[in-house]
Amino acid sequence: MKLEIKNEPVYVFLISAALTCTILMDDRSSVRMALGLVFVLFLPGYALVAAMFPKKEDMDGIGRLALGFGLSIVVVPILGFLLNYTPWGIRSYPVLLTFLTFTLVMSAVAVCRRKKIPDGMRFKIPPVSFKWPGLAKLAWVDRALFLALAGAVLFTTGSIYHVSATPVTGEQFTEFYLLSPDGKAENYPAEITAGAETGVTLGIVNNEYRPVSYSTEILIDGKPEKKLSPVELSQGEKWEKRVTFSARVPQKNVKVEFLLYLDGAVTPYRALYLWVNAV
Repeated sequence: MKLEIKNEPVYVFLISAALTCTILMDDRSSVRMALGLVFVLFLPGYALVAAMFPKKEDMDGIGRLALGFGLSIVVVPILGFLLNYTPWGIRSYPVLLTFLTFTLVMSAVAVCRRKKIPDGMRFKIPPVSFKWPGLAKLAWVDRALFLALAGAVLFTTGSIYHVSATPVTGEQFTEFYLLSPDGKAENYPAEITAGAETGVTLGIVNNEYRPVSYSTEILIDGKPEKKLSPVELSQGEKWEKRVTFSARVPQKNVKVEFLLYLDGAVTPYRALYLWVNAV
């Protein structure tokens, strides 16, 4: 039984959709990387080739495969560059959905263009298997082009693997912020009632690229008011908690300090403060 594929762009899109779903659902980095390389290095470029050359006389199957790899190497960085200037940025979901959308559009264009030309002139994948031509039978120009393309594909594959496997470490820091009782970075309490508890919200975001144990302390005019229980945060994790403080007696210009410590250190890593009047 011979299998004849008349509109392979449809299958290109279906394979792209299946790979996208698999990559998004599978948490194993090795599987995601292997499927991602197939998706990124060939399918978008081949869909573009199919849209550009709908006739079988335009290019043979080997040329389409080779150009599919080449155009993918060109198209993917351009899409990533454009995506970087959108609100979504270069992240896993937006990148995959952008590549999938591009493949869908190019596949649809390819199918529409092929329908407008006679059936005998459309490119179709041959229903019979073919043998890969030996390099010795090719002209020296063809051999050089073939080897250059193979080298480019291998180099790009290795580069993408290296970038994906190497963790990117940017500037290491911790966000430490204070929010007013209404949850905003404004309208902080300036006047409080002596002896009464006043509440604010403390926030921590770990950007240290490692798990960190944070502890916080509140001082009133340099004297310890209370210490909060340590909290463990992984890279990128955020913590927010409502905390309270009070001034014992009426007093003007009371300094309320919020200190942040990392991994049990005795020296504060970050410090925030408020000036309030206790009445």
